[in-house]
Amino acid sequence: MNVSLSEADVIDIFRSAGAVLEGHFILSSGLRSPVFLQKARVFMYPDKTERLCRALAEKVRAEGFGDVDVIIAPAVGGIVPGYETARHLGVPAMWVEREEGAFRLRRFEMEKGTRVLIVEDIVTTGLSIRETIETVRDLGGDVVAAACLIDRSAGEADTGVPLVALANYKVPAYPANSLPPELAAIPAVKPGSRNLAP
Repeated sequence: MNVSLSEADVIDIFRSAGAVLEGHFILSSGLRSPVFLQKARVFMYPDKTERLCRALAEKVRAEGFGDVDVIIAPAVGGIVPGYETARHLGVPAMWVEREEGAFRLRRFEMEKGTRVLIVEDIVTTGLSIRETIETVRDLGGDVVAAACLIDRSAGEADTGVPLVALANYKVPAYPANSLPPELAAIPAVKPGSRNLAP
């Protein structure tokens, strides 16, 4: 059964969950943006999450990266889509989490040579994926590719491996010292999770 979604379908699912926010946001990357994709509002709904991740798993297979042993996701944001995409690919799901500022595979063991697909929620700069790749490779794993629900960079992010994005959604992102006046006039909020205390 074909369950593919167009990029417009993906954004519509985010909008239907109230997950496309407008204002002045500090992204996990440290960049600033007038748009924030609050994926937690999508992940509240199992039916929406299932639809997105089933389509992501299908796209991963179609692009030739479905033959993996495990999915590893960066915590916190990647845990839910990582788990649900793993379910559709029929493989286990694990996650890395920060310990003293660095990602660690704290709750799981992984054999050397394990073929890994990294699954992330939203990609802006690709930093979380690159950090996850480093952790997996340090443990002897083989990162085949990465996948995400939405690539905010529209293909510009350097992930270090092939990236399968269910949708590209290019929105502006600026360094804090180069804000346009209309964005600088709005107080900034930081809704991401990267710098949460362990």
